[in-house]
Amino acid sequence: MNRYARELSVLAALGLLLIAMAILAPGFYQPQPLLSLLTREAPTFVVACGMALVILCRQIDISVGSQFSVCGVAAGMLAAAKVPLIVVLPATIGLGALFGAINGGLIAGLRLPSIVVTLAMMVTLRQGLNLVRQGEFVNLPDGIQWFGLSQSAGQWLLVLAALTLVVILALALRHLAVGRWVYAIGSDAEAARLAGIRPQLGTFLIFVAMGALTGLAAAMNMVQAPQVQPLSGSGLELKVIAAVVVGGVAVSGGRGNLWGVLAGLLLLAGIAPALIHLRIEAYWEKAIQGALILLAVVVDSFGTRKEKTT
Repeated sequence: MNRYARELSVLAALGLLLIAMAILAPGFYQPQPLLSLLTREAPTFVVACGMALVILCRQIDISVGSQFSVCGVAAGMLAAAKVPLIVVLPATIGLGALFGAINGGLIAGLRLPSIVVTLAMMVTLRQGLNLVRQGEFVNLPDGIQWFGLSQSAGQWLLVLAALTLVVILALALRHLAVGRWVYAIGSDAEAARLAGIRPQLGTFLIFVAMGALTGLAAAMNMVQAPQVQPLSGSGLELKVIAAVVVGGVAVSGGRGNLWGVLAGLLLLAGIAPALIHLRIEAYWEKAIQGALILLAVVVDSFGTRKEKTT
């Protein structure tokens, strides 16, 4: 039970929020607004899955917001050029994987600090996008929004795609050798090396996966509107890192799972609409989120110290 204490505490907090809203503001549970909320957060959760893998390996990637923006604009420009969606999707994922490979090559190959490398990538991509687009939106042709389906069908498709992804990744982390490698690298890279695992190669592949998932998320975000906004990824890196940390993934690496990340993201995402229904000032959202993040880090710190003393 102690192994999943963090995840259970997040689920309990989410459950309390949902119960409180059922009592105090039943209008919170209107089906369409809830579906819209889940749809908006589906791309964020895809990126959060990649960030969880990165943090499990005791690394960080703060360039995902810029990657998301560039991949989204690139996908929009391809779609505007009448390139079929069946080609746009893998191309966008490939572009994200390329950004991840650059990060991973510098971090794993040259052994540079991940925060420095990804900070440089974030600034480079952001300034490059500003130079090229200068804030101009990309107008999408007809038939792109919601994959050419109805809004409701498109929303359900995005939500189910995100849930399918988390199931696949969660099962892979738990039951496949590659999943155990991720935990081993994050727990003790030297011990992992002595066990026959190549930590540098594993770190490189994790960053490639992070980029590919960011590209996929950008494509999922693109189809939700008739235009692509160049700043669509602004602040995304902080949001996904917060969801991962609140969801129980240890900032020291090697501990956590994707189910906790899902609960953490839902908890953070549910604060804003809950405040609206309770008629509480919106500025409390960031304060509450910040308090939850600080609490998660403090709990994680105490847990790490306890493990070291036992």
